[in-house]
Amino acid sequence: MTDWLTNIRKNAPHHRPEQPLLDGAEAGVLMAITDHSDDPQLVLTQRASHLKNHGGEVAFPGGKRDEQDASIIETALRESFEEIHLPPEQVEVVTPMPMSISKMGLKVAPILGIIPHQVELVANEDEIASIFHVPIRYFLDAPVEQYTEREHEGIRYRIPCYQYNDYVIWGLTAYFITDCFNRLFDTGLSMPIPKPIPKQNNK
Repeated sequence: MTDWLTNIRKNAPHHRPEQPLLDGAEAGVLMAITDHSDDPQLVLTQRASHLKNHGGEVAFPGGKRDEQDASIIETALRESFEEIHLPPEQVEVVTPMPMSISKMGLKVAPILGIIPHQVELVANEDEIASIFHVPIRYFLDAPVEQYTEREHEGIRYRIPCYQYNDYVIWGLTAYFITDCFNRLFDTGLSMPIPKPIPKQNNK
């Protein structure tokens, strides 16, 4: 039987980003994994449809860094409490993972953490439409070559995605998931780096 939590705690610290880069991040999100010993699950949210940015999309809880945040870790924990009422003291912060750039141009740092599986999460309806959990096994077993196409600033992008029940997990969220599990479990999954697809001329 896979010792999931031991692998997470053991492997993640080897991938800590450089501190200067971490301090420069403008947003932090929490990759919260429940502490089920035999079936850990990743916590995800679907953002409220009325939001101007990323409305209706699947995302990790998190948001922009405030000036009073002492670190990007504090940002992720604060935003997670605001969005899904996850108490910061209930989070075992394992490590920051390598950051990336969102389609809005923000540098985003994912913070890997472990939370009690019995903790009650409550969506802030102003920001979050729903909270759902996905077993880690799903991401390790899901077909890798799944993609969706989205248009951003007049360019079509081919972006890897996961389909879980009625949720489509794509974009930066899918990238962070695949990158994290490649590093934690040496899965060898193809890296979901978006590549622009030129529009075809209609003649």
